[in-house]
Amino acid sequence: MKIDLEKEDYIRAFTVERKPDPARSALVIIDMQYATGSRQGALGRRLKAQGSAMADYRFERIERCVLPNARRLLDAWRGARRRVLFVTIGATLPDCSDAPPHMRKLFLELENYAGSREHEIIDELKPVRGEAVVNKTSNGAFATSGIDSVLRAWNCDQLYLLGVSTNMCVDTTAREAADRGYAVTLVEDACGTTQPMLHEAAMINFQRLFGRVRSTEQVLAELAGHA
Repeated sequence: MKIDLEKEDYIRAFTVERKPDPARSALVIIDMQYATGSRQGALGRRLKAQGSAMADYRFERIERCVLPNARRLLDAWRGARRRVLFVTIGATLPDCSDAPPHMRKLFLELENYAGSREHEIIDELKPVRGEAVVNKTSNGAFATSGIDSVLRAWNCDQLYLLGVSTNMCVDTTAREAADRGYAVTLVEDACGTTQPMLHEAAMINFQRLFGRVRSTEQVLAELAGHA
């Protein structure tokens, strides 16, 4: 799926990009938890037991692209003493009664609730002191977490988003942020989902009007240029 937005989409004529300012930026890492963000987590174990290859692409992309690039970006942000925020998804209560009805079965069957191993951020990306963690029970972080309050307290209005799943929680959170006035960049090679076409479509649609799409290398260059 390749589309030249400059030539094939009228909306690009109305798109305005804001100059990057890493001093006002936050790295936002979304849903990199054991439940669905690791082959060793509940989803991976469940599908393996069923003999299903349905999530093979997902976990291969996480291992090949998402995790190593997330690690590089996280190290760079920490080295530059910039803000880092982790978003998790899952219920607060073990019976998942605090989750929206359409999310409840997913949380219950994958044991994704506060205090469980599945709810934890994967060890390779564990937050350190001074980094915030907010939890959501919905796809979009702005709907059911305190992310907006944290970012505004930090005076961060430029966000670099990565994580899983591209077309669900990452895309929804990114759109919510753009609609609230944040300058949003999706780090394309640090995001992943279940099928390539879902990832590509989300990236194409996001940059039509909501914000930017960049590679890890491009983001690291931006950060270094303003260190």
